[in-house]
Amino acid sequence: MEMTMTKRIYFDNAATTPLDPAVIETMTKVMQENFGNPSSIHADGRKSRTLIESARKIVANRLKCSVSEIFFTSCGTESNNTALKCAVRDLGVQRIISSPLEHHCILHTLDRLEKEGVQIDYCKIQPTGEVDYTDLEALLAADSKKTLVSLMHANNEVGTMNNIAKISTICAANSALFHTDTVQTIGFRNIDLTEIKVHFLTGSAHKFYGPKGIGFLYINGENQIKPFIDGGSQERNMRAGTENIYGICGLAKAMDLACEHMDERVAKIKELNIHARKQLSAAFEGLTFNGPATVEGGLEKVLNVNFPPSDKSDMLMLHIDIAGICASGGSACTSGSEVGSHVIAALSKAADKPVEGKPVRLSFSHKNTIEEIDYLVEKLKTVIG
Repeated sequence: MEMTMTKRIYFDNAATTPLDPAVIETMTKVMQENFGNPSSIHADGRKSRTLIESARKIVANRLKCSVSEIFFTSCGTESNNTALKCAVRDLGVQRIISSPLEHHCILHTLDRLEKEGVQIDYCKIQPTGEVDYTDLEALLAADSKKTLVSLMHANNEVGTMNNIAKISTICAANSALFHTDTVQTIGFRNIDLTEIKVHFLTGSAHKFYGPKGIGFLYINGENQIKPFIDGGSQERNMRAGTENIYGICGLAKAMDLACEHMDERVAKIKELNIHARKQLSAAFEGLTFNGPATVEGGLEKVLNVNFPPSDKSDMLMLHIDIAGICASGGSACTSGSEVGSHVIAALSKAADKPVEGKPVRLSFSHKNTIEEIDYLVEKLKTVIG
């Protein structure tokens, strides 16, 4: 008997997540009761300032760093741009080592910096997408220029994870700075900055059930950079502009909830990922997975499925959407582009084997169910046959 669903199914949580009801409640209260400008010295202003600093303390406590090292931004993109560009401008960085799998906000920033004279080197990757640590060591040893290594914690398209503790150790041994984009892993992995030496780290609220338009940048206290956005003295003279108070409070609430319930949420998502792999593999001959071969090899919430080529696969994403299912072909930031995924292309090159077929990214939430996955598989059967 064919399954039916009365509402749309959301399998695109790597692109963005729905707001947690408790986050909505927190933000709504702030909107209603705290309109004072945090820079004003009167009582209403001081009350708003207290909310921001309380939120900063929550983020710092979860990362085990100093509150003075957390700066709120508009998003992960701004945070990443700030880290890379200010490291060059203010810290004397002459070379940046990264990977071809990074998010476009990193890759496009590197393109700009290269045009401005910064040396950009790309580390080799393994066929699963994990960085080649031996090549990273070789690149660092080959040049004495002051270097920043910028490598993401987990890939947003295929879920491959890099060992940031190992990268940190390699960077320290070669006197290099280390920046990591943790947009996909905040709230899904414990990150202890007392154990892992990082110079810059980025996060974005809407990836862990918080609001869009608010993120943060961790800047290690050893690094003194100048403002990326000039103007007022907000964020301790680091980022000008009146603070997004309710966004900041929403970010802190969402991060607190995500970290508090991390184990149970991740366990649920892992169960969904395993079930999806099993059901899809049984339903479609020739299907493969891009990135980690098993759920243990990557970030549980991301599953990149490569459907074998067929005369129906070109319209696969459209048919999935018509069936009431939200998924994607890759990063949401390039969904309107006719150019294929740079991540899949890089993985194909690393494996020396062209990826044929149609890649579909499914990204799960603890709110998803086994029944939703079964419904997806049944709908795909009717589309692909």
